[in-house]
Amino acid sequence: MRFQVFDVGHGFCALLTADNGNLVLFDCGHSDSFRPSVHLAATDCTAVDALVITNFDHDHVSDLPNLLSILPVQTLYRNRTIPTAALVRLKLEGRPLSPGLQSALYLHNTYTADRAAPLDFAGVQIRTYCNSYPVFTDTNNLSMATFLFYDSMGILVPGDLERPGWLELLKRPEFRVDLARTQILVASHHGRESGFCAEAFACCSPDIVVISDEAKQYASQENTYSCRAKGLQWSDGSIRRVLTTRRDGHITVTKQIGLPYVVRTSKLAPPM
Repeated sequence: MRFQVFDVGHGFCALLTADNGNLVLFDCGHSDSFRPSVHLAATDCTAVDALVITNFDHDHVSDLPNLLSILPVQTLYRNRTIPTAALVRLKLEGRPLSPGLQSALYLHNTYTADRAAPLDFAGVQIRTYCNSYPVFTDTNNLSMATFLFYDSMGILVPGDLERPGWLELLKRPEFRVDLARTQILVASHHGRESGFCAEAFACCSPDIVVISDEAKQYASQENTYSCRAKGLQWSDGSIRRVLTTRRDGHITVTKQIGLPYVVRTSKLAPPM
């Protein structure tokens, strides 16, 4: 199994490639130097088996029109509790709908039926959680938090959840159980302070935290998480607790059954 977090600047895009070749794409953000549509077009895949829209914000779906022009999406994971009309109202506040958001809203409105048979991701278990509309009426706290479990490894992709949304999900015993199984945590809301929830770490003690962003927004952005992670020994002997796309480029996690997972980056980063 391979899980990649791509360097798309301020945005998010990740890809799970199962052992049978099936794909789960998490969001569809892009940068000047990386587009998921171009990346997938260069492979031999014929479809995106599952697309997870963690948050209906432009930076999470900016390359979606290009992707849909070349590859079909077989199934869609997103927060189904939000009516399309409500999403349109939320996203029209202060700005017109971007092409990426228009494509995301089209999928949200049309992918309404469940598949007759679940997709096979070769042993990868996908578990999703989200708060309900109108308990929350902002797209960040309506993010879809997605757990991936494979062999003994757990990964959490929480979208742009902010502290109130975390606290609501933490009321659910099954969410807390899954959180305790998480070794790799993608920092919510690009590592920003608003996405940090100290209470979540009463259940979760990750090995490493991954931040997808183009620049630090405040001085403690990485330190806030580094003191919560156990750390992994890096190739130069240092202990890394936080990896960022800003500093490390694309971040790839690979896992084989019965073996420890391995983390690699596309840039040679100095010790933290």
